[in-house]
Amino acid sequence: MDVPQKRKRVSHETTNKQLLNSQPTPSTSTDGQSEGFVEGSIMRITMHNFLTYDHSEVFPGPKLNMIVGANGTGKSSIVCAICLGLAGKPAVLGRGDKVGVYVKRGCNKGSVEIELYRAQGNLVITREIQVENNQSSWMINKKHASQKAVEEAVKELRIQVGNLCQFLPQEKVGEFAKMSKLELLEATEKSVGPPGMFEYHTKLKTFRQKEKELQTACQEKANFLEKTRQRHERNKLDVERYYMKKRHLDRIQMLEKKKPWVEYETSRKELEEVKKERDEIKQKLKSLKENQEPLLRKIRSVETQLQPIEQQMKEMSASIKEATQRCKQKQDQLESKNRKVDDIRQQFSLKRTEEEDRQKRIGHTELMIKDLQKELLNIGDQEDVTPQIDAINVELRSIQEKKAQLESETLDLRREKDEAFGELARLQNRMKSVNDIMKMKEEKLRARFRDTYTALMWLRRNQRLFKGNVHEPMMLVINVRESRYAKYVESHIPLKDLQAFVFQKQEDMERFMSEVRDSQNLRVNSVIAPAESCSNRLPSRPLETLKRYGFFSYLRELFDAPEEVMSYLCHQYKVNDVPVGTETTKNMIERVIREAQLRMIYTAEEKYTVKTSAYSNNVISSNSALRPSQFLTMAIDADERRQLEENLRAAEHRVRVIDNRMEAIREQQNVLCRRDNELRAKKKQLSEQKAKKRQLEQKISTKQDSLRQMQQNKIDLEAVEEDTNAKISAVNKQKLAIVKEYLSDMKEKARLSMEKVYLALQSAGLAAEKTKLETDCRESSAELKQAEQAYTKLDQVKTNLLAKCKTLLTRARGICNMTSGQTAVPEELHTAFGQLPDTLDEIDAMLNEERTRAECFTGLNENVVDEYNRREQEINTMEKELDDKTNELNNYRQSIAEAKENWLNPLKVLVDQINERFSDFFRSMQCAGEVDLHSENDEEYDKYGIRIRVKFRSDTQLHELTPHHQSGGERSVSTMLYLMSLQELNRCPFRVVDEINQGMDPVNERRVFDIVVRTACGGNTSQYFFITPKLLQNLQYAEDMTILCVHNGPYMLPPNKWNTKAFIRRARRRNV
Repeated sequence: MDVPQKRKRVSHETTNKQLLNSQPTPSTSTDGQSEGFVEGSIMRITMHNFLTYDHSEVFPGPKLNMIVGANGTGKSSIVCAICLGLAGKPAVLGRGDKVGVYVKRGCNKGSVEIELYRAQGNLVITREIQVENNQSSWMINKKHASQKAVEEAVKELRIQVGNLCQFLPQEKVGEFAKMSKLELLEATEKSVGPPGMFEYHTKLKTFRQKEKELQTACQEKANFLEKTRQRHERNKLDVERYYMKKRHLDRIQMLEKKKPWVEYETSRKELEEVKKERDEIKQKLKSLKENQEPLLRKIRSVETQLQPIEQQMKEMSASIKEATQRCKQKQDQLESKNRKVDDIRQQFSLKRTEEEDRQKRIGHTELMIKDLQKELLNIGDQEDVTPQIDAINVELRSIQEKKAQLESETLDLRREKDEAFGELARLQNRMKSVNDIMKMKEEKLRARFRDTYTALMWLRRNQRLFKGNVHEPMMLVINVRESRYAKYVESHIPLKDLQAFVFQKQEDMERFMSEVRDSQNLRVNSVIAPAESCSNRLPSRPLETLKRYGFFSYLRELFDAPEEVMSYLCHQYKVNDVPVGTETTKNMIERVIREAQLRMIYTAEEKYTVKTSAYSNNVISSNSALRPSQFLTMAIDADERRQLEENLRAAEHRVRVIDNRMEAIREQQNVLCRRDNELRAKKKQLSEQKAKKRQLEQKISTKQDSLRQMQQNKIDLEAVEEDTNAKISAVNKQKLAIVKEYLSDMKEKARLSMEKVYLALQSAGLAAEKTKLETDCRESSAELKQAEQAYTKLDQVKTNLLAKCKTLLTRARGICNMTSGQTAVPEELHTAFGQLPDTLDEIDAMLNEERTRAECFTGLNENVVDEYNRREQEINTMEKELDDKTNELNNYRQSIAEAKENWLNPLKVLVDQINERFSDFFRSMQCAGEVDLHSENDEEYDKYGIRIRVKFRSDTQLHELTPHHQSGGERSVSTMLYLMSLQELNRCPFRVVDEINQGMDPVNERRVFDIVVRTACGGNTSQYFFITPKLLQNLQYAEDMTILCVHNGPYMLPPNKWNTKAFIRRARRRNV
């Protein structure tokens, strides 16, 4: 706009098709130009071959600078020029990490020149960027300088392009809300804090860390010193105990020297006694051997007489054994003959019993025949029951036919039921498979997005709380018809929406988000379906017109979703108007882009986005490869699921109908069975009555035949008895011959036994004599053997004692350091030995006592005295070091107290000022907000931070500003108002905010704009750059504003033909 009496600003700008004919010259400040500027404000920005510009100069005003222009014209290029021209890092801009990418495409180098206001003379910084080596060269006021020198010059003017509170580029807007409390505090200190505040904060953190280190060191040294003193005190007692132990050790040494001599003397005396005893045993052994010889001669004589008698007894025993064997055989033969006689008598007894039984059966049969004949006479004439039986048979046949018919129906129904059960099982298995797929999708959701899964479980438990339809996350309810199409759908719908819950009513969504986000602190997404359904919205053109390019479907036709979900996707992402093609489409993609005029295209493996420039009408396309699907490959056909549910209900109904029919048939069968049983019982009764006479006649005939047969089978008992007696007589004759042989053998056995007895008596007498002689001999042999063993043992003891004496003597001489020729103990040892015990027991007792006393002094050695003296010196040294550390700690605590006073009090004042402005701004928007200084521990200075809390609805509480709790527009409003709260607390020369109003709704955007204009154009404020692609109508502007309209493109007028005043005059004439 044209404002009278304002500094004239000229912007020289070449188009993308023009070349620069002259180099820019640095401007110098004049009184007219420097009016309102503060130290470090930007007066001029010159760009050459930089991003979208061939050449352009921008002259901002001292207050609010509104940079306006359509997307792609180069507004953010000015922001990049400010950052890079003032030695900022490319990472600050978030566009790339190499400075060469900011040179205009097709050029080898580019440059940025920025003129900063200074009272003593403006500062002109020039940066030339080389694309080839990605390097920069610097100049300050047209003189070459290093980057370090430029950074120092910028720092002197309090310019911080890396501080989001001062410089907020478009790509970093979202990061402001992600800043931690500490980061926000440090950024605020650097931006608007008084001089030295940030340095005091840094010193406090350093001092506090050093204080904790010193405190720990002092505590450790004090603890170590105390332990050292305690050990030193114990060592003093150890020194005294060391000398006591030494006295005991000396006595032990003297006892150990005397003990071998006492042991030697004891062994020598024992050796003499053993020698004497061995000689006595030797004499006794000789006498015993001489007395034993006569007894041995008598024993040998008796053995000579005993041997032939024993041989005869063996021969007699063999003969007796043979005679006994023969008698045994004769006994066996006699027993066999006796058994044969018993068998003959048993056979005769059986014949007699059989004849008696036959006589009894004949009598019994005759009685039965008489009774049957009597019963037959009593029956008489009876009525004919045949017609009744025939009628019953007719009715039975009718019942059987009905039963067969019912059985046939039952079989048919059973087959039908089996078929119905098979169909039901098949449908149930298919439904189980569908449900398993759903569970797998839910498990994947739980693994990847735990908060969303938790919210899903809550929704299922509380579905009754909602009035309208509420749909689970889209990744669960979207069913791709074929898994190969999942990559298209998943590439088209952002991940945040795939996780989102879809609501039909706004109040339901607010209730849901209040519970899961505010109460449970879950990070979830939710969306509202359009009020008017878009799910059936037609595409902009029929698919048949696109098939010649290889397109086979629109994206909407590739998947199924509930009504509200599909409506949202059609409204938000135009799935009804995005075609999907094949490899054919990719092969002719340039023609498709040129002729089809589609905004988005999918080929077999790629996604194409097509845009048309608003200035040049050129078509710009970009493509990206499709990633494999992660969430939608497991598809569930919704139509199939609905059909399955209907078929399941129909199959269950069919089974119930068949069961009812079968139950009715069973009732009919039971009635027929009861009637059949009644008829059969009646028929049986009539049949039995008709057949009774015939049965009696048949029984009488059968019994008479049996009687005649029994009468013919008579046995002759007399003949049988004579035959039995003859057989027994023959067997008795054989027994008599066997008895005679048996008596002969018994006599022979008796004779042999008597002869054996005589021989046994002779053998017993000789054996008794031999036993007596052997007993006498054994007694003398035992005494002889005992004497031999005693002699051998004593001889061995004598040998051992002799060797032991020699060993002990050698050991005693060695311990006393005597030579082998010395036999007497030295005089000094003899005197010492005289004061010690003379027996081994007494020496061992004293040794044990002295050793026990010495062992009580454990851990003592010769170095204990040296250790005692050395530790005393260490204690003195540590006491001095502890005093030094304590003094240093006290000094640090004094420094912390001073630095805290210089930092915390001004900081609280600063935060209160920011909070006052921030709260006023929010109050003017009918919202609430506050800023406070937050600290978990007053002494932990690295835990201090600035906390921003806001609320945009009256029915909610204040919530901390985070990247997740507030919406994008709410975060933008909060960020902008916080920056405006800093504006009047000016310490930085300028602020830059790029397109922060993009996420705001019109009401908030208008309110924020009024606050920005009112605050940035105030009296005590610094330069402010506000970049936006659009503005609302009928906004309130201020006289101190500077509006920079960015016109850039191939169809723009050259700068020398552009006349701003003429353009305004024509615009005014049109409005008249």
